[in-house]
Amino acid sequence: MAFTKKQKVDMTAQYEKWLTDSQALFVLDYKSMTMKEMDTFRAKARETGSEIHLVKNTLFNRALENAGFPTNELFDGTSLVGFAFSDPPALAKVFTDFLKGVDTRKVKGGFLGKDLITDKQVKFLADLPSMPVMRAMLLGVISAPATKLVRTLAEPARSMAAVVKAYSEQAPVAG
Repeated sequence: MAFTKKQKVDMTAQYEKWLTDSQALFVLDYKSMTMKEMDTFRAKARETGSEIHLVKNTLFNRALENAGFPTNELFDGTSLVGFAFSDPPALAKVFTDFLKGVDTRKVKGGFLGKDLITDKQVKFLADLPSMPVMRAMLLGVISAPATKLVRTLAEPARSMAAVVKAYSEQAPVAG
């Protein structure tokens, strides 16, 4: 299908918007993917706050150049691009989970910010915990010393209270 010059300009502008709005993007070689598989894949990506789009390689390379990304060979052949607008590890996990047991498709690589990453780095990113889990872990690390300090400061008072209570519960000494 041939596009008019205006359509190409509009597509390039849309690609540039997606590039500037996303924290990361991952590229998939999607040979022999059915529409049902693609719809399922897109739905899982949407659950993570991400989007997946088929792109025209020439126009997308132009958008990358306009947005200040380094030139690369990711966009040779068929390209399905996932844009992570909020949680890159979650989208990377969607990509790697989708490819388990499938030999005809592979992750080509992507960008984290404007840094080019390899397919192995995408897999490593997928192994990271999700953003809510990382926040919980960080909060636990931050709050642990404060909790320990409060317990340490409260311990002498607690010990003194236990001694007073034990003394008050003793039978009075006849004298």
